[in-house]
Amino acid sequence: MYQYNKKLSGNANYLRKNMTPEEKKLWFTLLHRLPMRVKRQFVIQNYIVDFYIPKAKTVIEIDGIQHMKPEHKTKDNLRDTNLSQFGISVLRYKNSDINDNFPVVARDILKHLGLKYTDLKPKDN
Repeated sequence: MYQYNKKLSGNANYLRKNMTPEEKKLWFTLLHRLPMRVKRQFVIQNYIVDFYIPKAKTVIEIDGIQHMKPEHKTKDNLRDTNLSQFGISVLRYKNSDINDNFPVVARDILKHLGLKYTDLKPKDN
């Protein structure tokens, strides 16, 4: 089990209610239709991850332009290494991937989870 940093719960709740456009697109187009639970803005240790799929022990991160800076890349690598110590794999996509290559991102996520489009729940009407 992962330790929960209660100090981050307020920030996680705020982020959950104020998702970026790219996070919304991924959530409403794909992730909420998965046949497994997906947690948004979930606290693991001292991190708030964008999306967490407990059954698959997978984190999905959507990175804005700030993540391209060397100091941010170093922090992201450390974070990914720390999460991997719990057996969690991290899938990272840039905002531009979500906006410009969404089908490729969706296929990559489904492949990682061992799923197909036909496994998705029907779209809400």
